[in-house]
Amino acid sequence: MGVLRRLPTVPTMSTDPRTNGPFVAVRETHIGVVFLVGGLAYKLKKPVHTTFLDFSARQRRLEACRREVELNRRLAPDVYLGVAEVTGVDGRPCDHLVVMRRMPEERRLATLLAAGAPVDDAVRQLARMLAAFHADAYRSPEITAEAGRDALQARWVDHFAELRRFHKTVLDDALMVEIERLALGFLAGREPLLATRQRVGRIVDGHGDLLTADIFCLDDGPRMLDCLEFDDRLRYLDGLDDAAFLAMDLEYRGAAELAARFLDWYAEFAGDPAPPALRHHYIAYRALIRARVACLRSEQDDGPVQASSREEARRYAAIAARHLRAGQVRLVLVGGLPGTGKTTVSNALAGQLGMVVLSSDRVRKELHGITPDQSAAAPYYQGLYSPAATERTYTELLARAAHCLAQGESVVLDASWTSALRRAAAAELADSAHAALVALECTAAPEVSAQRLRQRIGSLSDAGEAVSREMAAHADPWPQACPIPTGGSLAAAVAAAVEQVTNQAGANPGAVVANLPL
Repeated sequence: MGVLRRLPTVPTMSTDPRTNGPFVAVRETHIGVVFLVGGLAYKLKKPVHTTFLDFSARQRRLEACRREVELNRRLAPDVYLGVAEVTGVDGRPCDHLVVMRRMPEERRLATLLAAGAPVDDAVRQLARMLAAFHADAYRSPEITAEAGRDALQARWVDHFAELRRFHKTVLDDALMVEIERLALGFLAGREPLLATRQRVGRIVDGHGDLLTADIFCLDDGPRMLDCLEFDDRLRYLDGLDDAAFLAMDLEYRGAAELAARFLDWYAEFAGDPAPPALRHHYIAYRALIRARVACLRSEQDDGPVQASSREEARRYAAIAARHLRAGQVRLVLVGGLPGTGKTTVSNALAGQLGMVVLSSDRVRKELHGITPDQSAAAPYYQGLYSPAATERTYTELLARAAHCLAQGESVVLDASWTSALRRAAAAELADSAHAALVALECTAAPEVSAQRLRQRIGSLSDAGEAVSREMAAHADPWPQACPIPTGGSLAAAVAAAVEQVTNQAGANPGAVVANLPL
């Protein structure tokens, strides 16, 4: 550890050619001060005591400085040079500084984004570096426990409790109620997903505070600075959660498409098959953290600065809500009589929205040891289509859907859904899995369906015109379903289905979601 008795003498130059910034500058936050002198940066921690850190004693500040250097050297070893002492006039240490290599301001990722500079290559490098860092990061049972369902829920609840006093004054009350409902609902139904993440080693001692303002894109590669050092538990997190912080900040700064690409790159380099819903959840969580910070800052400010902090809080809350809506796990029933195009619509819908599609025709034949393309045609309610065989098929269909929903995957169930009892069973599943239920019924004119049945080739379904007529005669009314006309183009039918799914689930609590009578 070096000894710093006084800052270097300041030459009479106005800028430092190594950083293209002023030779001397000072940056201050609510917990510290950074002195920029030539090619170095000296970070002083203020003697503050808050709800989340205690720097009131010099020894605590010394420990925090040492810890900051130790942790940040994992990702930027050439930037964090060590800890220096500040001595008083009596020659004894009175404080401590983190000594860093000074980074060029114009290479800050936040600055580059604001200037519209091309940063895709640098962000891809960041994704690769972060994935490699997580692959080698420290793991332990204590670390793993911090990303379980109960631990995550406790963190959300803590944020909600802190933010309630800002409802109506800074944040929209109805929006915050929706955010809380969606966030806690997701966690309530996703314990198996989070347990799987823990079991396969996705929980690491990460960075914990990845923001574009603390990333510098240098010629020899990016540097990620300022990891979260004051509370180890907040740095113990899912690697995807760590990456989601940067994705959230990219989106906040107007680079939403780049944020999505960054997470795609991270998933590729990390070999992470996480469902989209989990990405959305973690982005929303990080946005809510920033909303809380902005709200707390607004209490300390006044005038235009206070107004700016309040606007920041509202923008972060909007990001959180948007991602929680997009990440809501859905169970979509796509039904209809034979020849109405439900299988075609189901596959296209699932492909467009990134959902799992499960087909009753395929499951039925699997249960009987028949290949999907093998015909098992039989009269109505006979053979593979007897009441017992059909009941077995739907039971298995819902069991497979339950597994997917628990793992955070939204599911499209392709079946006729002509029975009100089976639709009720699907609604019960959606309710228990804390998933939004959306019901769609494909419809077509009888002559159109009949022509499709006569011309059908390679279909998994064995139903012909006679079976279709029998099914229509015995079908229970389905007034809760949204009709999807399929007599026109496939594109139009799929667009209508996508609109219903995205509008009904989450964003519109009064639509066809779980708990509706069937």
